[in-house]
Amino acid sequence: RRRRRRRRRSRILLLSLLRSQQPETTEVPLSITEAMAVCKDDVEMLKPRTDKRENRQIVLKNSLQVLLITDTETDKCAAAMDVGVGYFSDPDGLEGLAHFLEHMLFYASEKYPLENSYSKYISEHGGSTKAFTDSENTNFHFDVNTDSFEEALDRFAQFFIKPLMSADATMREIKAVDSENKKNLLTDYWRMSQLQSHISMESHPYHKFGTGNCDTLEVRPKAKGVDTRQELLKFYVENYSANLMHLVVYSKESLDKIQSLVEDKFQEIRNSGRSFPSFPGQPCSSEHLQILVRAVPIKEGNKLTIVWPITPEIHYYKEGPCRMGYRIGC
Repeated sequence: RRRRRRRRRSRILLLSLLRSQQPETTEVPLSITEAMAVCKDDVEMLKPRTDKRENRQIVLKNSLQVLLITDTETDKCAAAMDVGVGYFSDPDGLEGLAHFLEHMLFYASEKYPLENSYSKYISEHGGSTKAFTDSENTNFHFDVNTDSFEEALDRFAQFFIKPLMSADATMREIKAVDSENKKNLLTDYWRMSQLQSHISMESHPYHKFGTGNCDTLEVRPKAKGVDTRQELLKFYVENYSANLMHLVVYSKESLDKIQSLVEDKFQEIRNSGRSFPSFPGQPCSSEHLQILVRAVPIKEGNKLTIVWPITPEIHYYKEGPCRMGYRIGC
């Protein structure tokens, strides 16, 4: 369960499918509010000619957008949930809260109260779990043997319905976040990423320290009389809304069967109608540009990195801006 910033996403197919544009809040027409889900037949899915899998896009009545994929040849099933909030949305004075919440959701839920039972179930049934917190999104995903998928999916769904975040678990997981940060300090990638964030405008969320540690999540808040757990619960309620989420489910079952599972297990996710967070302005002013920074790495070696800010690619995703990056880097 690691936070990742501006790095290659997991090679799992599901994640690449999730990285589409963030749409405006989806409103389900009143004439079909009684339906469990609405199929988005007007969306054209572009696939390679060699891809024989079938897919379907639906929107649940709580405005959760879902991509269903059926693959009769797979021996594993998988799911991924992408939530449209990340560490850019951390409250002032509580840096790392979004990442901390990512950790806490793994612990337990009202339906499955035994701590760490989700991760244990997945590992005992031939699967794996991962999650990461990025600047503007938080992603959770897993894979598991096909015969264990339905229960795994139910356990997964409870993250977003009724998670338990006990006081004891809160204190333990703050230490886990702190340990993760200490490990990152020994990695050049993380050190350089944080250095790059530091050389930006303090008023912009890009400047934030997204991982968090004991100092930002316990010591400083406590000194100010802030209850971190209460802020954690508040952050969850305010930001984990169905209309800000995108779900992908991959299985060997038929699309109708997958849709039935999704409708049954995810329709209870609350939709607060919250808009996607926006972060206007540029992270760097003229004083942060055209500068040279020298840093001593942990590992021996020399490396040159050239960085310049561009307009967020989310506005130009149809033009495929990542292709230019690949061509320049090749």
